This record gives sequence, structure tokens and C-alpha cells, in this order.
Amino acid sequence: MEYEILKTEVNEGIAVVTISRPEAMNALNTRFFNEMDQLVVEIAGDQSVKAMVITGEGKAFVAGADIAEMVNKNADEGTAFSRLGQNTFRSLGKLDIPVIAAINGFALGGGLELAMGCDFRTASTKARFGQPEVSLGLIPGYAGTQRLPRLVGMGDALYLLMTADMIGAEDALRIGLVQKVFEPEDLMEETLKIARNIVSKGPQAIKKVKAVVRKGLEMSQTEGEELEAGQFGTLFGEGTQGKEGMTAFLEKRKPNW
Repeated sequence: MEYEILKTEVNEGIAVVTISRPEAMNALNTRFFNEMDQLVVEIAGDQSVKAMVITGEGKAFVAGADIAEMVNKNADEGTAFSRLGQNTFRSLGKLDIPVIAAINGFALGGGLELAMGCDFRTASTKARFGQPEVSLGLIPGYAGTQRLPRLVGMGDALYLLMTADMIGAEDALRIGLVQKVFEPEDLMEETLKIARNIVSKGPQAIKKVKAVVRKGLEMSQTEGEELEAGQFGTLFGEGTQGKEGMTAFLEKRKPNW
């Protein structure tokens, strides 16, 4: 596929994906979802890519879904458009590499839902966050009603969902919606430092951490602990990265992943 909306650059094993539709504040449309679906497939098949960072061009990360595309849809078409976005954002969680949202500006509606579909989030001090759908007589359609309370708790989630209020980066950090906040000029470099730090760790362990945490959230704690124990064990023994990492620690050298 030829990409019109997504710009991708790979350096040091990190794919930086920039959503480039600044004339529409990077609003999400069907073309975006199709391109992101294809890009996820390509990245999943590229063993040289160890992490992905998603950001936006211009003033917005993503300012929402494309209302001009949605306004004339009927109920069945609206449901299909919701499922299209849900499936795309779910695919980010299924990637076995870390996916980081670097939120440079407005992350509203579908933009916040995209950010929440990533593994964690960094933000510019100028970033603004919100789920404004009720102002349009709508509700979030890309899993916002499900991901937001899981990230910040029911009270803060319902406040944001019901009031449609926008909050700034510091409030987003306070409630756990983002993990780090940086000055605008430092956002990408600091986010890439985090990505490089992760990439330097045991690749198999990073993949398993993501998988076990995400799967564990769908289980009881006892089931999750059993999942953890089984995956922990796979990293032991000759030829494993766990064996190499522990041996390197004892020998006071860097591991050879």
C-alpha cells in the first residue's frame, strides 16, 4: 500500500510513525485505519523493528474522528466504523513490540482512543486530552468507554466522558493517563530515549512482559499468576536470553542478546 497519511522512519530499531493530515488536525478516517492496519502487518513481519512510537504532525496528535465522514452514516454504518477503529487499535496491543504514543498536541475523541490503544504515553506540556463525543450526541466508538476506566479508574473516566472537558498534560499525568510529560521541543528526543532504553533490554523478556500484562488483565489474578509462572520458566535454561542475561550479570559484562 502507498501511504498518504502515515509517515514512517526507522532508526536504531525504532519505527517513528507520524500521522500527517495536519489540514484536518489529523482526524481519523477510513484511509487512516486501512493504512495503520497495513503498517502493523508490515512492522509485525520486520524483525529489525524493536519498538514503535506514534506521534502527530502539526498542532494535534489526533483531534478526533473525521466528522465529515461520519455525519451521513446510518446505524449499521456507524457500528461498522466503530468496529473498524476498535480492530485497528486492538492490533497495536497484539504487536509483540512496545508501542508508545508521543502526544504532541490535541488528543481528543478517537485521538485519545488511539493513544490509549498504545502501551503507554508521553506528552508535551502543550498536549490536551478529552473525550468530547457527548457534545455531539455520541459516545466514544473506538473502545474509549472500556480503556479509559481501566487506565484511570471509573470516577475520572466518567467525569471525562460525561463532561467532555479537556484536561492538560499535568492533570493527565496526575490521573495516570500519561506516564511522562516533557517540554514540546524535548518530547520526541525524550520519548526516543525511553524507547532506546527498552530496546536495550532482553527482547524476549520485553515481548513477554507486554503479552503477560495484557492477557492478565482479561483473567483473574490467580489465572494471571499461572500465566506469569509459565512464561517466566520459558526464559530459563541453556540458550535462553534469561540464561545469557543472568550469566552476563554475574560476569559483569553486557549481555549478548
